[in-house]
Order: sequence, then C-alpha cells, then structure tokens
Amino acid sequence: MLIVGLGNPGKEYINTRHNVGFLAIDIIAHTTNLSLSDNNKFRSAIASGEIANHKMILAKPSTFMNLSGQAGHLISHYYKIPT
Repeated sequence: MLIVGLGNPGKEYINTRHNVGFLAIDIIAHTTNLSLSDNNKFRSAIASGEIANHKMILAKPSTFMNLSGQAGHLISHYYKIPT
C-alpha cells in the first residue's frame, strides 16, 4: 500500500493547512517507527516497512502540491502498485 501525503515544500508552509498531508505522514512514520529519507528518484521523502502485517510505503513529495501526482506515479509504477 502507498500513502502519499500532500503538501508544499518550504518553511512558509510548515504548520499550515497546505501541509496537513505531510503532517499525517510524519505522524504515521513516528508511531510506526519508520524513517523518512529523501529519494531524488521518486521526488519524495519516503519510508517503507510493515504496518499491521501489510507492506507500506509512505511518501512526502518534494514537489508543490499541484505536481505531487508525478511523485505518486513514479513510486506506484516502480513498485507495481495498482491504482
């Protein structure tokens, strides 16, 4: 399963409604002990592991929200995750 949290890069968007998706990914990663790391290939910070016996990929695109579909597509295509 892939969860892509939507948000905008940059300090001006931290703790704004524009980054609720990033915050959600941070909370999920923290509570499941997964570490996000930058991955230029996927234009995202990603973490992967198992959550409740399911393989999980978490992603925070490094693009602005309106281009986040590019990162989601790259990740889902690489891991062959069906839509």
